[in-house]
Amino acid sequence: MNQHLVVYLRNHAVLLLLALLLLGGCTFGRVSEVFRPVEPGLPPAAQLAQAPGGNLMLTLGAQDPPSLDPALIGDTTSAFLARQLFSGLVRLDENLEVQPDLAETWDISDSGTVYTFTLRADARFADGRAITSEDVRYSLERATDPEIAASPPAATYLSDIVGVAEKLAGTADTISGLAVPDEQTVVLTIDQPKSYVLAKLAHPTSFIVDQQTVEGGGNPWTERPNGSGPFEIEDWQHNELLVLRRNVNFYREPARLDRVTFLMGAAAVNPMLLYEDGRIDVTSVSASSLARVQDTNNLLSRELISVPQLSLSYIGMNVTLPPFDDPNVRRAFKLLVDQNRIAEVSLQDSAIAARGILPPGMPGYNADLPEPVVDIEQARQLLAESHYGSAEQLPPIAAYGNGWTGLLADVAEEELGITIEQRNYQRFGDYLQALDQNAFPLFGLAWVADYPDPENFVDLLFRTGSNENHTSYSNPAVDALLDQAAIEPDETRRWQLYQEAEQLILADAPIIPISHDVEHLLVKPYVEGLVLTPMGILDLSTVSLIP
Repeated sequence: MNQHLVVYLRNHAVLLLLALLLLGGCTFGRVSEVFRPVEPGLPPAAQLAQAPGGNLMLTLGAQDPPSLDPALIGDTTSAFLARQLFSGLVRLDENLEVQPDLAETWDISDSGTVYTFTLRADARFADGRAITSEDVRYSLERATDPEIAASPPAATYLSDIVGVAEKLAGTADTISGLAVPDEQTVVLTIDQPKSYVLAKLAHPTSFIVDQQTVEGGGNPWTERPNGSGPFEIEDWQHNELLVLRRNVNFYREPARLDRVTFLMGAAAVNPMLLYEDGRIDVTSVSASSLARVQDTNNLLSRELISVPQLSLSYIGMNVTLPPFDDPNVRRAFKLLVDQNRIAEVSLQDSAIAARGILPPGMPGYNADLPEPVVDIEQARQLLAESHYGSAEQLPPIAAYGNGWTGLLADVAEEELGITIEQRNYQRFGDYLQALDQNAFPLFGLAWVADYPDPENFVDLLFRTGSNENHTSYSNPAVDALLDQAAIEPDETRRWQLYQEAEQLILADAPIIPISHDVEHLLVKPYVEGLVLTPMGILDLSTVSLIP
Protein backbone atom coordinates (compact mmCIF):
# COMPACT_ATOMS: atom_id res chain seq x y z
CA MET A 1 0.00 0.00 0.00
CA ASN A 2 1.16 3.44 -0.65
CA GLN A 3 2.70 5.33 1.90
CA HIS A 4 -0.36 3.12 -0.06
CA LEU A 5 1.00 4.54 -1.00
CA VAL A 6 2.48 4.46 2.17
CA VAL A 7 2.91 5.11 6.88
CA TYR A 8 4.56 2.17 8.06
CA LEU A 9 4.30 2.62 10.55
CA ARG A 10 2.01 1.84 5.35
CA ASN A 11 0.20 1.86 4.00
CA HIS A 12 0.22 1.03 3.37
CA ALA A 13 1.89 -0.58 5.39
CA VAL A 14 2.21 0.85 7.96
CA LEU A 15 5.26 1.93 5.31
CA LEU A 16 6.73 4.37 7.05
CA LEU A 17 8.55 4.75 3.83
CA LEU A 18 7.28 7.70 1.81
CA ALA A 19 4.81 8.76 4.44
CA LEU A 20 7.58 8.81 6.99
CA LEU A 21 9.61 11.01 4.70
CA LEU A 22 6.65 13.34 4.18
CA LEU A 23 5.03 13.28 7.59
CA GLY A 24 7.93 12.89 9.96
CA GLY A 25 7.93 9.29 11.10
CA CYS A 26 6.30 7.10 13.69
CA THR A 27 7.48 6.22 17.17
CA PHE A 28 6.14 4.78 20.36
CA GLY A 29 6.27 5.80 23.98
CA ARG A 30 4.97 5.87 27.52
CA VAL A 31 2.90 8.57 29.12
CA SER A 32 1.86 8.86 32.75
CA GLU A 33 -0.27 5.98 33.97
CA VAL A 34 -4.02 6.67 33.83
CA PHE A 35 -6.28 4.01 35.31
CA ARG A 36 -10.05 3.59 35.20
CA PRO A 37 -12.00 1.75 37.87
CA VAL A 38 -13.62 -1.48 36.79
CA GLU A 39 -17.34 -0.91 36.34
CA PRO A 40 -19.53 -3.21 38.43
CA GLY A 41 -21.83 -5.67 36.71
CA LEU A 42 -19.72 -6.14 33.60
CA PRO A 43 -19.18 -9.67 32.24
CA PRO A 44 -15.81 -11.25 33.11
CA ALA A 45 -14.25 -10.49 29.74
CA ALA A 46 -15.21 -6.83 29.99
CA GLN A 47 -13.83 -6.63 33.54
CA LEU A 48 -10.56 -8.10 32.33
CA ALA A 49 -10.53 -5.57 29.50
CA GLN A 50 -10.87 -2.71 31.97
CA ALA A 51 -8.00 -3.89 34.12
CA PRO A 52 -5.29 -1.19 34.09
CA GLY A 53 -2.48 -1.95 31.68
CA GLY A 54 -0.46 1.22 31.29
CA ASN A 55 -0.04 3.51 28.33
CA LEU A 56 2.01 3.40 25.17
CA MET A 57 2.76 6.44 23.00
CA LEU A 58 3.24 6.53 19.25
CA THR A 59 4.25 9.67 17.39
CA LEU A 60 2.63 9.96 13.98
CA GLY A 61 4.49 12.98 12.67
CA ALA A 62 3.20 16.44 11.90
CA GLN A 63 -0.37 15.75 10.84
CA ASP A 64 -3.45 13.62 11.26
CA PRO A 65 -3.62 10.43 9.22
CA PRO A 66 -5.22 11.02 5.80
CA SER A 67 -8.33 8.98 6.69
CA LEU A 68 -9.72 6.59 9.28
CA ASP A 69 -12.57 5.49 7.02
CA PRO A 70 -11.67 1.91 5.98
CA ALA A 71 -13.33 2.43 2.61
CA LEU A 72 -10.99 5.33 1.83
CA ILE A 73 -7.67 4.21 3.31
CA GLY A 74 -4.74 4.37 0.90
CA ASP A 75 -1.69 4.76 3.16
CA THR A 76 0.00 2.69 5.82
CA THR A 77 -0.41 5.10 8.76
CA SER A 78 -4.17 5.11 8.30
CA ALA A 79 -4.16 1.35 7.76
CA PHE A 80 -2.16 0.82 10.96
CA LEU A 81 -4.65 2.85 12.99
CA ALA A 82 -7.60 1.17 11.31
CA ARG A 83 -6.29 -2.23 12.39
CA GLN A 84 -6.49 -1.06 16.00
CA LEU A 85 -10.04 0.26 15.61
CA PHE A 86 -11.79 -2.10 13.18
CA SER A 87 -11.89 -5.75 12.18
CA GLY A 88 -12.56 -7.71 9.01
CA LEU A 89 -13.60 -11.23 8.20
CA VAL A 90 -9.96 -12.34 8.41
CA ARG A 91 -6.65 -10.88 9.56
CA LEU A 92 -2.92 -11.41 9.13
CA ASP A 93 -0.99 -12.66 12.15
CA GLU A 94 2.62 -11.89 13.11
CA ASN A 95 3.79 -14.43 10.52
CA LEU A 96 1.62 -12.74 7.87
CA GLU A 97 -0.59 -15.81 7.68
CA VAL A 98 -4.37 -15.53 7.34
CA GLN A 99 -6.27 -16.11 10.58
CA PRO A 100 -9.97 -15.93 11.53
CA ASP A 101 -11.25 -12.61 12.78
CA LEU A 102 -14.94 -11.75 12.60
CA ALA A 103 -15.34 -14.94 10.62
CA GLU A 104 -14.84 -17.93 12.88
CA THR A 105 -14.60 -20.37 9.97
CA TRP A 106 -14.82 -20.41 6.19
CA ASP A 107 -15.32 -22.94 3.46
CA ILE A 108 -14.06 -22.76 -0.13
CA SER A 109 -16.02 -24.55 -2.84
CA ASP A 110 -14.44 -27.22 -5.04
CA SER A 111 -14.41 -24.68 -7.86
CA GLY A 112 -12.29 -22.35 -5.73
CA THR A 113 -14.63 -19.45 -6.41
CA VAL A 114 -17.24 -19.52 -3.61
CA TYR A 115 -16.17 -18.54 -0.08
CA THR A 116 -18.67 -19.16 2.71
CA PHE A 117 -17.84 -17.39 5.98
CA THR A 118 -19.47 -18.15 9.32
CA LEU A 119 -19.32 -15.19 11.70
CA ARG A 120 -18.39 -15.48 15.35
CA ALA A 121 -21.43 -15.54 17.63
CA ASP A 122 -19.68 -13.18 20.07
CA ALA A 123 -18.56 -10.56 17.51
CA ARG A 124 -19.42 -7.08 18.82
CA PHE A 125 -19.01 -3.45 17.94
CA ALA A 126 -17.37 -1.30 20.59
CA ASP A 127 -20.80 -0.25 21.91
CA GLY A 128 -21.68 -3.91 22.52
CA ARG A 129 -24.06 -4.38 19.58
CA ALA A 130 -23.74 -7.74 17.83
CA ILE A 131 -22.12 -7.82 14.39
CA THR A 132 -24.17 -9.74 11.84
CA SER A 133 -23.86 -10.60 8.19
CA GLU A 134 -25.94 -7.53 7.38
CA ASP A 135 -23.13 -5.35 8.78
CA VAL A 136 -20.69 -7.13 6.47
CA ARG A 137 -23.02 -6.63 3.52
CA TYR A 138 -23.46 -2.94 4.30
CA SER A 139 -19.72 -2.36 4.69
CA LEU A 140 -18.75 -4.04 1.41
CA GLU A 141 -21.58 -2.37 -0.52
CA ARG A 142 -20.56 0.99 0.92
CA ALA A 143 -16.88 0.46 0.06
CA THR A 144 -17.85 -0.25 -3.56
CA ASP A 145 -20.20 2.72 -3.91
CA PRO A 146 -18.84 4.78 -6.85
CA GLU A 147 -19.96 7.95 -5.05
CA ILE A 148 -17.63 7.39 -2.09
CA ALA A 149 -14.47 8.51 -3.92
CA ALA A 150 -13.13 9.25 -7.38
CA SER A 151 -10.76 6.25 -7.14
CA PRO A 152 -12.02 4.06 -4.29
CA PRO A 153 -9.59 1.48 -2.87
CA ALA A 154 -12.26 -1.16 -3.44
CA ALA A 155 -11.32 -1.13 -7.13
CA THR A 156 -7.98 -2.55 -6.04
CA TYR A 157 -8.84 -4.74 -3.06
CA LEU A 158 -12.36 -6.04 -3.77
CA SER A 159 -12.29 -6.31 -7.55
CA ASP A 160 -11.99 -10.12 -7.47
CA ILE A 161 -15.57 -10.37 -6.16
CA VAL A 162 -18.14 -10.90 -8.90
CA GLY A 163 -20.16 -7.75 -9.48
CA VAL A 164 -17.78 -5.27 -7.87
CA ALA A 165 -16.60 -3.93 -11.24
CA GLU A 166 -20.20 -3.33 -12.30
CA LYS A 167 -21.05 -1.68 -8.99
CA LEU A 168 -18.06 0.66 -9.24
CA ALA A 169 -18.91 1.45 -12.85
CA GLY A 170 -22.42 2.46 -11.84
CA THR A 171 -24.11 -0.23 -13.93
CA ALA A 172 -25.30 -2.24 -10.89
CA ASP A 173 -26.80 -1.18 -7.58
CA THR A 174 -25.48 -4.13 -5.58
CA ILE A 175 -22.62 -6.64 -5.61
CA SER A 176 -23.97 -9.72 -7.33
CA GLY A 177 -21.26 -11.92 -5.80
CA LEU A 178 -22.23 -11.04 -2.22
CA ALA A 179 -24.95 -12.95 -0.37
CA VAL A 180 -26.06 -13.10 3.28
CA PRO A 181 -28.39 -16.11 3.61
CA ASP A 182 -28.69 -15.68 7.40
CA GLU A 183 -27.37 -13.51 10.24
CA GLN A 184 -24.19 -15.52 10.69
CA THR A 185 -23.29 -16.38 7.08
CA VAL A 186 -21.59 -14.36 4.35
CA VAL A 187 -21.02 -15.82 0.89
CA LEU A 188 -18.56 -14.24 -1.55
CA THR A 189 -18.20 -15.43 -5.13
CA ILE A 190 -14.99 -14.45 -6.91
CA ASP A 191 -14.42 -14.36 -10.66
CA GLN A 192 -11.72 -17.06 -10.80
CA PRO A 193 -9.91 -19.27 -8.28
CA LYS A 194 -7.11 -17.17 -6.80
CA SER A 195 -4.87 -18.19 -3.93
CA TYR A 196 -4.39 -14.66 -2.55
CA VAL A 197 -8.05 -13.68 -2.09
CA LEU A 198 -8.21 -14.44 1.65
CA ALA A 199 -5.08 -12.41 2.34
CA LYS A 200 -6.49 -9.57 0.26
CA LEU A 201 -9.61 -9.54 2.45
CA ALA A 202 -7.37 -8.69 5.43
CA HIS A 203 -6.86 -5.21 3.97
CA PRO A 204 -8.78 -2.37 5.70
CA THR A 205 -11.04 -1.88 2.66
CA SER A 206 -12.91 -5.00 3.85
CA PHE A 207 -13.22 -3.88 7.47
CA ILE A 208 -16.69 -3.73 8.97
CA VAL A 209 -18.27 -0.41 9.91
CA ASP A 210 -21.42 0.42 11.88
CA GLN A 211 -24.17 1.75 9.60
CA GLN A 212 -25.87 3.60 12.44
CA THR A 213 -22.68 5.51 13.23
CA VAL A 214 -21.73 6.17 9.60
CA GLU A 215 -25.16 7.54 8.71
CA GLY A 216 -25.87 9.18 12.04
CA GLY A 217 -25.05 12.70 10.89
CA GLY A 218 -23.29 15.40 12.91
CA ASN A 219 -19.51 15.47 13.03
CA PRO A 220 -17.58 13.14 10.69
CA TRP A 221 -18.29 9.66 11.98
CA THR A 222 -14.59 8.82 12.00
CA GLU A 223 -14.13 11.16 14.99
CA ARG A 224 -15.67 8.45 17.18
CA PRO A 225 -16.11 5.35 15.02
CA ASN A 226 -18.00 2.47 16.58
CA GLY A 227 -15.47 -0.11 15.46
CA SER A 228 -14.74 -3.66 16.49
CA GLY A 229 -10.97 -3.62 16.96
CA PRO A 230 -9.00 -3.94 20.21
CA PHE A 231 -9.14 -0.16 20.82
CA GLU A 232 -11.53 2.75 20.38
CA ILE A 233 -10.94 6.50 20.15
CA GLU A 234 -11.09 8.33 23.47
CA ASP A 235 -9.73 11.75 22.49
CA TRP A 236 -8.63 13.39 19.24
CA GLN A 237 -7.08 16.84 19.20
CA HIS A 238 -6.38 17.21 15.53
CA ASN A 239 -2.74 17.41 14.43
CA GLU A 240 -1.71 17.30 18.10
CA LEU A 241 -2.96 14.23 19.97
CA LEU A 242 -4.86 11.00 19.39
CA VAL A 243 -5.71 8.76 22.35
CA LEU A 244 -7.05 5.21 22.04
CA ARG A 245 -8.48 3.24 24.94
CA ARG A 246 -9.07 -0.47 25.30
CA ASN A 247 -12.31 -1.70 23.71
CA VAL A 248 -14.01 -3.54 26.56
CA ASN A 249 -16.30 -5.36 24.12
CA PHE A 250 -13.52 -6.75 21.96
CA TYR A 251 -14.41 -10.35 21.15
CA ARG A 252 -10.88 -11.74 21.05
CA GLU A 253 -8.34 -11.54 23.88
CA PRO A 254 -8.58 -8.00 25.31
CA ALA A 255 -5.79 -5.55 24.64
CA ARG A 256 -3.23 -5.56 27.42
CA LEU A 257 -2.72 -1.80 27.37
CA ASP A 258 -5.20 0.54 28.96
CA ARG A 259 -4.44 3.32 26.51
CA VAL A 260 -2.30 4.22 23.52
CA THR A 261 -1.41 7.85 22.93
CA PHE A 262 -0.21 9.19 19.59
CA LEU A 263 1.56 12.53 19.55
CA MET A 264 1.69 14.72 16.46
CA GLY A 265 3.11 18.08 15.52
CA ALA A 266 5.41 19.88 17.91
CA ALA A 267 5.02 17.23 20.62
CA ALA A 268 6.42 14.58 18.26
CA VAL A 269 9.60 16.42 17.31
CA ASN A 270 12.95 14.62 17.80
CA PRO A 271 11.75 11.17 18.90
CA MET A 272 15.32 9.88 19.31
CA LEU A 273 15.90 12.49 22.01
CA LEU A 274 12.60 11.56 23.66
CA TYR A 275 13.64 7.91 23.66
CA GLU A 276 17.10 8.56 25.05
CA ASP A 277 15.61 10.78 27.74
CA GLY A 278 13.37 7.88 28.78
CA ARG A 279 10.15 9.63 27.81
CA ILE A 280 9.01 7.17 25.12
CA ASP A 281 9.26 3.42 24.87
CA VAL A 282 9.99 2.78 21.21
CA THR A 283 11.29 4.83 18.33
CA SER A 284 12.10 4.32 14.70
CA VAL A 285 15.81 4.94 14.09
CA SER A 286 16.72 7.36 11.33
CA ALA A 287 19.49 6.62 8.84
CA SER A 288 21.63 9.35 10.39
CA SER A 289 21.43 7.72 13.84
CA LEU A 290 21.72 4.08 12.84
CA ALA A 291 25.52 3.69 12.92
CA ARG A 292 25.68 5.19 16.41
CA VAL A 293 22.91 2.91 17.64
CA GLN A 294 24.48 -0.18 16.05
CA ASP A 295 27.81 0.41 17.79
CA THR A 296 28.14 -2.44 20.27
CA ASN A 297 29.79 -0.05 22.73
CA ASN A 298 26.51 1.84 22.86
CA LEU A 299 23.95 0.39 25.28
CA LEU A 300 21.23 1.29 22.78
CA SER A 301 22.49 -1.49 20.52
CA ARG A 302 20.92 -4.01 22.92
CA GLU A 303 17.51 -2.43 22.35
CA LEU A 304 17.66 -2.38 18.54
CA ILE A 305 15.36 -4.51 16.39
CA SER A 306 15.87 -4.54 12.60
CA VAL A 307 13.44 -6.24 10.22
CA PRO A 308 13.58 -6.04 6.39
CA GLN A 309 10.27 -4.79 5.05
CA LEU A 310 8.23 -5.97 2.09
CA SER A 311 8.48 -2.57 0.44
CA LEU A 312 9.77 -0.70 -2.56
CA SER A 313 10.79 2.94 -2.88
CA TYR A 314 10.85 4.05 -6.48
CA ILE A 315 10.76 6.91 -8.95
CA GLY A 316 7.82 6.66 -11.32
CA MET A 317 7.73 7.99 -14.87
CA ASN A 318 4.33 8.43 -16.52
CA VAL A 319 4.61 6.70 -19.90
CA THR A 320 1.83 8.83 -21.41
CA LEU A 321 3.34 12.23 -20.56
CA PRO A 322 6.31 13.95 -22.24
CA PRO A 323 9.16 13.26 -22.19
CA PHE A 324 8.56 9.85 -20.61
CA ASP A 325 6.24 8.78 -23.40
CA ASP A 326 9.44 7.67 -25.13
CA PRO A 327 10.92 4.45 -23.66
CA ASN A 328 14.45 5.55 -24.54
CA VAL A 329 14.04 8.60 -22.31
CA ARG A 330 12.89 6.39 -19.43
CA ARG A 331 15.80 4.01 -19.95
CA ALA A 332 18.20 6.94 -20.08
CA PHE A 333 16.94 8.36 -16.78
CA LYS A 334 17.24 4.92 -15.20
CA LEU A 335 20.95 4.90 -16.06
CA LEU A 336 21.47 8.11 -14.04
CA VAL A 337 20.62 6.56 -10.67
CA ASP A 338 23.15 4.74 -8.50
CA GLN A 339 20.99 2.62 -6.20
CA ASN A 340 23.96 1.13 -4.38
CA ARG A 341 25.36 4.55 -3.57
CA ILE A 342 21.95 5.72 -2.37
CA ALA A 343 21.71 2.73 -0.04
CA GLU A 344 25.28 3.09 1.22
CA VAL A 345 25.60 6.87 1.44
CA SER A 346 22.23 8.62 1.37
CA LEU A 347 20.56 5.90 3.48
CA GLN A 348 23.77 5.06 5.36
CA ASP A 349 23.26 1.31 4.93
CA SER A 350 19.84 1.49 6.54
CA ALA A 351 18.09 0.00 3.50
CA ILE A 352 18.71 -2.48 0.66
CA ALA A 353 19.48 -1.30 -2.86
CA ALA A 354 16.72 -2.40 -5.24
CA ARG A 355 17.44 -4.34 -8.41
CA GLY A 356 13.83 -4.92 -9.32
CA ILE A 357 10.26 -4.61 -8.11
CA LEU A 358 9.81 -7.44 -5.61
CA PRO A 359 11.60 -7.09 -2.26
CA PRO A 360 13.72 -9.81 -0.63
CA GLY A 361 11.49 -12.09 1.42
CA MET A 362 8.56 -11.81 -0.97
CA PRO A 363 7.62 -15.04 -2.79
CA GLY A 364 8.89 -14.74 -6.34
CA TYR A 365 11.82 -12.47 -5.43
CA ASN A 366 14.47 -12.83 -8.12
CA ALA A 367 17.98 -12.65 -6.65
CA ASP A 368 19.48 -13.12 -10.13
CA LEU A 369 18.37 -9.77 -11.54
CA PRO A 370 21.39 -7.79 -12.76
CA GLU A 371 22.95 -5.13 -10.59
CA PRO A 372 21.85 -1.61 -11.54
CA VAL A 373 24.49 0.37 -13.40
CA VAL A 374 25.20 4.05 -13.98
CA ASP A 375 26.18 4.89 -17.54
CA ILE A 376 26.03 8.57 -18.48
CA GLU A 377 27.29 8.06 -22.03
CA GLN A 378 24.72 5.36 -22.72
CA ALA A 379 22.03 7.64 -21.26
CA ARG A 380 23.12 10.42 -23.62
CA GLN A 381 23.00 8.00 -26.56
CA LEU A 382 19.48 6.83 -25.63
CA LEU A 383 18.27 10.42 -25.48
CA ALA A 384 19.75 10.97 -28.95
CA GLU A 385 17.84 7.91 -30.21
CA SER A 386 14.56 9.12 -28.71
CA HIS A 387 12.12 11.12 -30.80
CA TYR A 388 13.25 14.19 -28.83
CA GLY A 389 16.73 13.91 -30.31
CA SER A 390 18.84 15.09 -27.36
CA ALA A 391 18.80 16.19 -23.73
CA GLU A 392 18.61 19.83 -24.85
CA GLN A 393 15.36 19.23 -26.74
CA LEU A 394 13.44 17.62 -23.88
CA PRO A 395 10.36 19.57 -22.76
CA PRO A 396 10.23 21.06 -19.22
CA ILE A 397 10.00 18.37 -16.52
CA ALA A 398 8.33 18.69 -13.11
CA ALA A 399 8.90 16.15 -10.34
CA TYR A 400 6.70 15.48 -7.32
CA GLY A 401 7.11 13.60 -4.07
CA ASN A 402 10.04 12.41 -2.04
CA GLY A 403 13.78 13.10 -2.02
CA TRP A 404 14.77 10.53 -4.65
CA THR A 405 13.49 12.75 -7.45
CA GLY A 406 15.75 15.48 -6.05
CA LEU A 407 18.79 13.21 -6.31
CA LEU A 408 17.83 12.33 -9.87
CA ALA A 409 17.43 16.03 -10.68
CA ASP A 410 20.91 16.79 -9.35
CA VAL A 411 22.54 14.15 -11.57
CA ALA A 412 20.46 15.09 -14.62
CA GLU A 413 21.47 18.74 -14.23
CA GLU A 414 25.14 18.04 -13.60
CA GLU A 415 25.70 15.36 -16.23
CA LEU A 416 23.20 16.20 -18.97
CA GLY A 417 22.15 19.79 -18.37
CA ILE A 418 18.53 18.75 -17.80
CA THR A 419 16.57 20.94 -15.37
CA ILE A 420 13.89 19.21 -13.31
CA GLU A 421 11.57 21.43 -11.29
CA GLN A 422 10.81 20.03 -7.83
CA ARG A 423 7.24 20.41 -6.57
CA ASN A 424 5.82 19.21 -3.26
CA TYR A 425 2.56 18.92 -1.33
CA GLN A 426 2.16 20.04 2.27
CA ARG A 427 -0.25 17.22 3.11
CA PHE A 428 0.39 13.58 2.26
CA GLY A 429 -3.34 12.98 1.74
CA ASP A 430 -3.40 15.69 -0.93
CA TYR A 431 -0.43 14.06 -2.63
CA LEU A 432 -2.23 10.70 -2.70
CA GLN A 433 -5.33 12.28 -4.21
CA ALA A 434 -3.25 13.98 -6.90
CA LEU A 435 -1.49 10.69 -7.66
CA ASP A 436 -4.84 9.08 -8.39
CA GLN A 437 -5.25 11.47 -11.31
CA ASN A 438 -2.08 10.10 -12.97
CA ALA A 439 -1.03 13.65 -13.81
CA PHE A 440 2.56 13.56 -12.52
CA PRO A 441 5.22 13.03 -15.22
CA LEU A 442 7.87 12.18 -12.60
CA PHE A 443 7.23 11.27 -8.98
CA GLY A 444 8.70 9.56 -5.94
CA LEU A 445 6.74 6.95 -4.05
CA ALA A 446 7.00 3.99 -1.73
CA TRP A 447 4.82 0.90 -1.77
CA VAL A 448 4.45 -1.45 1.18
CA ALA A 449 2.90 -4.89 0.97
CA ASP A 450 -0.76 -5.16 1.92
CA TYR A 451 -0.38 -8.94 1.92
CA PRO A 452 2.65 -11.18 1.23
CA ASP A 453 2.01 -12.04 -2.39
CA PRO A 454 3.81 -10.79 -5.54
CA GLU A 455 0.42 -9.94 -7.03
CA ASN A 456 0.31 -7.06 -4.56
CA PHE A 457 3.33 -5.48 -6.29
CA VAL A 458 3.59 -6.66 -9.88
CA ASP A 459 -0.13 -6.74 -10.66
CA LEU A 460 -1.42 -3.80 -8.63
CA LEU A 461 1.32 -1.39 -9.70
CA PHE A 462 1.66 -2.32 -13.38
CA ARG A 463 -1.52 -3.92 -14.73
CA THR A 464 -3.24 -1.85 -17.40
CA GLY A 465 -5.89 0.32 -15.74
CA SER A 466 -5.04 -0.57 -12.14
CA ASN A 467 -5.89 2.19 -9.65
CA GLU A 468 -2.37 1.92 -8.24
CA ASN A 469 -0.70 2.12 -11.66
CA HIS A 470 0.34 5.78 -11.43
CA THR A 471 2.78 5.50 -14.35
CA SER A 472 -0.12 4.65 -16.74
CA TYR A 473 2.02 1.70 -17.87
CA SER A 474 0.39 -0.77 -20.25
CA ASN A 475 1.88 -3.86 -21.87
CA PRO A 476 -0.44 -6.60 -23.21
CA ALA A 477 2.29 -9.23 -22.75
CA VAL A 478 2.62 -8.27 -19.08
CA ASP A 479 -1.16 -8.33 -18.60
CA ALA A 480 -1.32 -11.82 -20.12
CA LEU A 481 1.33 -13.09 -17.71
CA LEU A 482 -0.50 -11.50 -14.79
CA ASP A 483 -3.77 -13.11 -15.87
CA GLN A 484 -2.05 -16.49 -15.99
CA ALA A 485 -0.27 -16.02 -12.66
CA ALA A 486 -3.46 -15.01 -10.85
CA ILE A 487 -5.06 -18.42 -11.36
CA GLU A 488 -1.97 -20.66 -11.54
CA PRO A 489 -2.38 -23.36 -8.83
CA ASP A 490 1.27 -24.43 -8.80
CA GLU A 491 3.18 -21.99 -6.61
CA THR A 492 6.58 -22.54 -8.21
CA ARG A 493 5.18 -21.85 -11.67
CA ARG A 494 3.21 -18.90 -10.31
CA TRP A 495 6.33 -17.22 -8.93
CA GLN A 496 8.06 -17.79 -12.28
CA LEU A 497 5.24 -16.03 -14.11
CA TYR A 498 5.56 -13.00 -11.87
CA GLN A 499 9.32 -12.98 -12.44
CA GLU A 500 8.77 -13.02 -16.19
CA ALA A 501 6.34 -10.10 -15.90
CA GLU A 502 8.81 -8.24 -13.68
CA GLN A 503 11.59 -8.58 -16.26
CA LEU A 504 9.37 -7.21 -19.05
CA ILE A 505 8.36 -4.27 -16.87
CA LEU A 506 11.95 -3.45 -15.96
CA ALA A 507 12.91 -3.53 -19.65
CA ASP A 508 10.16 -0.99 -20.41
CA ALA A 509 11.39 1.15 -17.47
CA PRO A 510 8.21 2.85 -16.18
CA ILE A 511 9.94 3.10 -12.81
CA ILE A 512 13.42 3.42 -11.36
CA PRO A 513 13.60 1.04 -8.37
CA ILE A 514 15.50 2.68 -5.51
CA SER A 515 15.48 0.64 -2.31
CA HIS A 516 13.75 -1.86 -0.05
CA ASP A 517 13.27 -0.57 3.47
CA VAL A 518 14.66 -2.14 6.63
CA GLU A 519 12.75 -0.96 9.67
CA HIS A 520 14.99 -0.24 12.65
CA LEU A 521 13.30 0.14 16.03
CA LEU A 522 14.62 0.88 19.48
CA VAL A 523 12.48 -0.86 22.09
CA LYS A 524 12.84 -0.38 25.82
CA PRO A 525 13.43 -3.60 27.79
CA TYR A 526 10.17 -3.16 29.70
CA VAL A 527 8.07 -3.31 26.50
CA GLU A 528 6.74 -6.81 25.86
CA GLY A 529 4.74 -8.23 22.98
CA LEU A 530 5.58 -5.59 20.37
CA VAL A 531 5.93 -7.53 17.12
CA LEU A 532 7.55 -5.87 14.13
CA THR A 533 6.60 -7.82 11.01
CA PRO A 534 7.88 -7.42 7.42
CA MET A 535 4.76 -5.29 6.92
CA GLY A 536 5.48 -3.06 9.90
CA ILE A 537 3.59 -3.18 13.19
CA LEU A 538 0.14 -4.66 12.65
CA ASP A 539 -1.25 -5.13 16.15
CA LEU A 540 -0.84 -3.21 19.40
CA SER A 541 -3.23 -5.40 21.39
CA THR A 542 -0.40 -7.78 22.36
CA VAL A 543 1.82 -5.04 23.83
CA SER A 544 2.27 -4.67 27.56
CA LEU A 545 4.56 -2.64 29.81
CA ILE A 546 6.43 -4.45 32.59
CA PRO A 547 6.34 -2.45 35.84
